[in-house]
Amino acid sequence: MAEAIEKNNRNYTFADYIAWPDDNRYEIIGGLVYSMAPGASEVHQAVSVDLIYQFRASLKDKKCKIFHAPFDVLLPEKGELFENSTNIVQPDILVVCDKDKIKQRGCYGPPDLVIEILSPSTAKRDFKDKRRLYQHSGVREYWIVDPVNRAVHIYKLGENGTYGFPEIFAEDEKIKVNLLENELEIDLGIVFSE
Repeated sequence: MAEAIEKNNRNYTFADYIAWPDDNRYEIIGGLVYSMAPGASEVHQAVSVDLIYQFRASLKDKKCKIFHAPFDVLLPEKGELFENSTNIVQPDILVVCDKDKIKQRGCYGPPDLVIEILSPSTAKRDFKDKRRLYQHSGVREYWIVDPVNRAVHIYKLGENGTYGFPEIFAEDEKIKVNLLENELEIDLGIVFSE
């Protein structure tokens, strides 16, 4: 569901989130609760697996680690304690280079790289709400993967703390990932081979 769901019309925090039953997946952005889609499509899964495989092969035995949904990411506002965070998301894929951010319940603080794979029900939230949240929180790179149009939009955090215009890569291109500790190239021909 792309729209926020009503839960007593108030702002929710991580403390509320961890008390909810595990049979449903939710995200909280700015205190508003969003229901996650019940399951990803075959295309979504294939794209995710191909991306994870390429990242994992390069990051094996390195400082930076890759994770995939469901994996909670807490992005508190300045001065907000993690348990009071009103921003809890579950990106499709994330890379974290600071091991101190990884806790039993997920990632506490901004990952270095976040990847969201578009689906019809989440596209608006991924392009608008999450892009703003990731920029505001200091996520260094935000990738939006569009399986339908076979393209990747990459937002990079500038020195001024904003993303600016994205770089767009097509299905036959390779993406050099320079922000990680080693040189990595993602082959979109493999990602979009289906």
